[in-house]
Amino acid sequence: MGDASSAEKLKAVYRLLLECYGPQRWWPAETPFEVMTGAVLTQSSAWVNVEKAIGNLKAAGKLSAAALRDMPAADLAALIYPSGYYNAKARKLKAMVEWLGTYGDDLSRLDRRDFEDLREELLGVHGIGPETADSILLYALGRPIFVIDAYTRRLYPRLGIKPDRDTYDAWQRLFMANLPREAATFNEYHALIVRHGKESCRKKPRCRGCCLSGACPAFSP
Repeated sequence: MGDASSAEKLKAVYRLLLECYGPQRWWPAETPFEVMTGAVLTQSSAWVNVEKAIGNLKAAGKLSAAALRDMPAADLAALIYPSGYYNAKARKLKAMVEWLGTYGDDLSRLDRRDFEDLREELLGVHGIGPETADSILLYALGRPIFVIDAYTRRLYPRLGIKPDRDTYDAWQRLFMANLPREAATFNEYHALIVRHGKESCRKKPRCRGCCLSGACPAFSP
């Protein structure tokens, strides 16, 4: 990718991924609250197992803040068992819905909150770290924040793109300083990174047929 600026490099990768995979239409959920629930359940879990857990909650008629708040933690843990770490995640979901209850379970009230203040509040909820908080902000609430995950931190060093420090905040600044500050762009780009990380740029990369081969110094046919 030559001596192009970080902005040019990041935009070029985005274009290549979009041409390769097309729009991802992520996050797959029927409601913003389902997105929030999935953001907690996907911690250290494959998405297929998250879908099973959410399916259990739907089948039991429990996929709402009020229902999760009212049910015993043990019952919640049993329903989300497929997602793994079910006891810990039950506590995290309980903490999240207790926090949401301070807004009357009304997500529209979150829309009126100052972005930085809202993010700080989320980070203060038990079990919600930066990646989960930003997933909620971007995918459930449509706020323009770039989500950093393990796929991002694996792919971009292979492409010769990385911040000065290997921290969540530094990675996030790299993307947000060099891309249009648009929720739709951040949404699509992150979803494409996840798709590529699952299909090609794995821990042991599958370089053959990779759509980024021409831009990747680490490419090995």
